[in-house]
Amino acid sequence: MANEPLQLNLGSLRSAMALTLHTHHASRIWHGRAPSEGRAGIIGLAGFVSAMNKMKRGAEQDDPYSDWWMIRIEDKLTQTKASLQTLREQVDEVLANVPSALSLGENLNVQPVKLPLFINAQLGFLAVFLLADFDTIARKLILAHHAALIDRSTMERWLNDGAHALRSLFSLAQQYRYSGTQRDDFAANNAAARAALEKFGPLPQDVLEGTRRSHFAPPLMRRGLQRAGGETKGRERTEPVAVLQDEPEAFDEGDSA
Repeated sequence: MANEPLQLNLGSLRSAMALTLHTHHASRIWHGRAPSEGRAGIIGLAGFVSAMNKMKRGAEQDDPYSDWWMIRIEDKLTQTKASLQTLREQVDEVLANVPSALSLGENLNVQPVKLPLFINAQLGFLAVFLLADFDTIARKLILAHHAALIDRSTMERWLNDGAHALRSLFSLAQQYRYSGTQRDDFAANNAAARAALEKFGPLPQDVLEGTRRSHFAPPLMRRGLQRAGGETKGRERTEPVAVLQDEPEAFDEGDSA
């Protein structure tokens, strides 16, 4: 009938995503570093993204430790971005010394690698942007060395500086563990809260109260639906697509504080 509201059966929004890398230096950061004698292994970008997805699910389920980890990772991402920006400025300053009569084209791989992405956490995307920046810096450094603007030791030192900044970020994320608690546990001071405090240590009061959260913290779901490890039920997706949220609910400013 004309007066009945129109019903629309909308599905999920999806977007295919991929990252293109041109250098072996960036590719090694993607894959991570295998453990060796006297040196611990470090997860790559794929492992970092997986940790961020779990961290976001933990924060959704009102785990205050996951919220605290999101804040720490966001701060570390900011520091890493600043380190790469400084490196980029150094490289650009070197390339500015090319005589005006000489034209240096962009240094691109004739067969770059294209990596599919499946990311549900914004902090994961920020790391992808940083790896893409490092790939660009590496291409410029290799070009600068080829054009005799810097020597090999300078090129290697700056490449190591950029790689170290990213691996330090990934190494921090590698330490994340889901606590299995909610803020109500701490309000009640029950056995779960006491065990978490003993295992993971105390939390800043504003984080425990939920008044300070990451800029990318998700809305809280206090429905007790979590599983071990902070994962939600459902079939694991392996296809390189991202599901984009399109929620009609009103925005709650308290969820982004």
